[in-house]
Amino acid sequence: MDLFNSWLVQVPIAHRGLHDKQAPENSLLAFQNAINAGYAIELDVRMLSDGTIVVFHDDSLARLTGNDGYIKFLKKSDLDMLSLGESDQKIPTLEEVLSLVAGKTPLLIEIKNEGKIGELESRVIEILKKYDGKFAIQAFNPYVLQYFYKHAPEIARGQLAGFLKNQKMPFIHKFALKRMLLNKKISHPDFISYEGKFLPNRFVRKFKKLPLLAWTIRSQEEYMKVVKYCDNVIFENFEPKI
Repeated sequence: MDLFNSWLVQVPIAHRGLHDKQAPENSLLAFQNAINAGYAIELDVRMLSDGTIVVFHDDSLARLTGNDGYIKFLKKSDLDMLSLGESDQKIPTLEEVLSLVAGKTPLLIEIKNEGKIGELESRVIEILKKYDGKFAIQAFNPYVLQYFYKHAPEIARGQLAGFLKNQKMPFIHKFALKRMLLNKKISHPDFISYEGKFLPNRFVRKFKKLPLLAWTIRSQEEYMKVVKYCDNVIFENFEPKI
């Protein structure tokens, strides 16, 4: 697949939608805002205890809903009891998001899975098979990408990587992701999504034949610094002047 001539490098990508207090991150309203503004959308998916795939970034409910507990223990029937931030927006399912977007703009779907590989990934693949729009997936976990490589090779895969100083993960995982040591044998990515503030670097240059996205860019100044080193940006809290 020729991703250098695709939406992946042509349309700036709104991180968790175009969000604010009224339209919280990963909400249907934030995604509608991104559609209206003409941006592609980055979003995160996790699985509930009943197998439902929802669009939600954190493993914990606290930051985004003010409630104790973890998203993985919920069922679909619990979602109506939770609101995102101070808004009236609810945690959407992936199917609800796909119904809203309906091919109006491309989607970059991050698979959030730090556990056993297989069930979440297979459910996402089944849902996406029915979707008639442009999309790609990405993940930090190389074994998530390996699953897609084996079971849905037609779906473009991105390796998320970076120096990850603020990420909660074992040192050895950070070491491997910083250098993308498992790209060739495990994840087989079609593109790279790398932490923008650490571009350029020698680790990324090794994969110069792959499109490079920079995440997460949060100001025009930061955008101007990084855009010369990447093919596209995942942005938040501003709208890039290209």
